[in-house]
Amino acid sequence: MTSLSVETLAADAVEPITSAGNAQLGIAVLAGIAVIVLLITKFKLHAFLALTIGSLALGAFAGAPLADTIKSFTTGLGATVAGVGVLIALGAILGKLLADSGGADQIVDTILARASGRAMPWAMVLIASVIGLPLFFEVGIVLLIPVVLMVAKRGNYSLMRIGVPALAGLSVMHGLIPPHPGPLVAIDAVGANLGVTLALGLVVAIPTVIIAGPVFSRYAARWVDIPAPEHMIPTRPSEDLEKRPGFGVTVATVLLPVVLMLVKALVDIVVDDPENSVQKVTDVIGSPLIALLTAVIVALFTLGRAAGFTKERLSSTVEKSLAPIAGVLLIVGAGGGFKQTLIDIGVGQMILDFSENWSIPALLLAWLIAVAIRLATGSATVATISAAGLVAPLAEGMSTGETALLVLAIGAGSLFFSHVNDAGFWLVKEYFGMSVGQTIKTWSVMETIISVVGIVFVLLLSLVL
Repeated sequence: MTSLSVETLAADAVEPITSAGNAQLGIAVLAGIAVIVLLITKFKLHAFLALTIGSLALGAFAGAPLADTIKSFTTGLGATVAGVGVLIALGAILGKLLADSGGADQIVDTILARASGRAMPWAMVLIASVIGLPLFFEVGIVLLIPVVLMVAKRGNYSLMRIGVPALAGLSVMHGLIPPHPGPLVAIDAVGANLGVTLALGLVVAIPTVIIAGPVFSRYAARWVDIPAPEHMIPTRPSEDLEKRPGFGVTVATVLLPVVLMLVKALVDIVVDDPENSVQKVTDVIGSPLIALLTAVIVALFTLGRAAGFTKERLSSTVEKSLAPIAGVLLIVGAGGGFKQTLIDIGVGQMILDFSENWSIPALLLAWLIAVAIRLATGSATVATISAAGLVAPLAEGMSTGETALLVLAIGAGSLFFSHVNDAGFWLVKEYFGMSVGQTIKTWSVMETIISVVGIVFVLLLSLVL
């Protein structure tokens, strides 16, 4: 298991923009996070503005010059958007093509036609995991929960028995598996290898989603036994598509970027020669930009054209997919600015100084920090971005596998106990027609199980890497 190497990290430390001591820096971090939390929860301010103001407050409390704080924030914002913005846009396009072409419906209908009874919760996990690969968490919920409600009503299933596995599949993909924004930003922040992180993320995700999904849903159904709310069960509109893409080609298109990135990771491990021609090729096609771009281009034909889309409709679909992600890009960028401000005021070294006497493994420390930020802000993405900035110095000297596990530890911590300051909490509550207490006993507990089981498997993997 990776331990902290304070001497090595101190040697590579960047000169902070403030001369504040550890006590003042600690207070500044708490105050900066408190400002963000209050602005988001109390004053309902958009997360982008809250993160921007919180970053300026962080610098002010740390005694950093305003000009230096602004420079740190804008540098972090620009670097983050440049690093992951295009990937988020490509993922949004792929998700829009999947939904509008009827490909998502094809996946759902095919799997449900072959599953019944005890197999249904497992089918819902499979559907959510496949659909959740290219989609943002909120988009996945909007897409899948109506299906969950229809299945529960039509098959007379317990709503929690069907709904919890679907939610678990979406949440695990969102927190642990790139190319979702949180993991991508964490990978960029700590300098992890995307392919290796993806491969190890799948190893952690599979048992985690099983335990938090089908297994936990048995108990959730006993604790909260409610029918699907009639007013939320959708009536499907009449089909206006000429045809839908086939099941096999749809799944293959969704999995294409994941396969390309996994191939790159495997070649990097097996060949391990940057001058090798095969590795050069896989390094290009397996890079996240090329992998996602390839999937989008393929999807234009396998999903869009297969559904009878004209060139004009394809263009319209792509255009419509980009508008909704403007807010996501701004939030992610501002989170990167907050992260860079944390680094530049010297918080990384402060953590190393404190950690020197804690004897806490780096992976567990990263998880605990992400948990604290998640509980405070309610956002898994903000928790991931902020925690990655705080623990980035710990990645120095780590192996490729250990750095990937650091990203997964952060991702697991970012999912801990969703409650009333999380938009996802209210989304689930309203769709399922539950009270706040019922939502906590099901959704919040499920998120906590994902977080705890995730870090357990990360720590177990660290024993062999």
